[in-house]
Amino acid sequence: MGNRLTQIATRTGDAGTTGLGDNTRVSKNSLRVHAMGDVDELNSHIGVLLCEPMPDDVRTLLVEIQHQLFNLGGELSIPGFELLKPEAVLALDEALAHYNEQLPRLQEFILPAGTRAASQAHVCRTVARRAERAVVALGNEEAIKDAPRQYLNRLSDLMFVLARVLNRMDGGDDVYWKSERLGREAGA
Repeated sequence: MGNRLTQIATRTGDAGTTGLGDNTRVSKNSLRVHAMGDVDELNSHIGVLLCEPMPDDVRTLLVEIQHQLFNLGGELSIPGFELLKPEAVLALDEALAHYNEQLPRLQEFILPAGTRAASQAHVCRTVARRAERAVVALGNEEAIKDAPRQYLNRLSDLMFVLARVLNRMDGGDDVYWKSERLGREAGA
């Protein structure tokens, strides 16, 4: 792994470049830096979500996800390096199966709303999708492993499922989209 930070204000980025974990310098507007930033933002949003009340098992899962996202960010910061293991993707698959089986099947589209915790989980979902797009864009230009893209794809799905779980935590429910067109068709 690259050097650990011992000083925050280094001024080395004043010219619009940043250092990667392998000590190369790239533009702060590079695809790699965009992907790293989106993953960092996602991790920060999960930190905000963790400020909310939630079941202990969900909290434990989210803390583990934060650690895996840090691994993912580290992997992105060192071209050709692997920190995020395929097992991390499998762990998300298992979590998806576990939490999805507790939920009723969706009959309608739901809005990103409900409790504050559920709404924050939806923010995490959308930031995960953006991070995934950034990783895909990077992968179109440079060789990267499959696990980062797969992890973000599964994580966005899991955040949707966890939003539904969090909306039900105190007897609540999803917030359903009320489509005018669907409403007219149902009444016809």
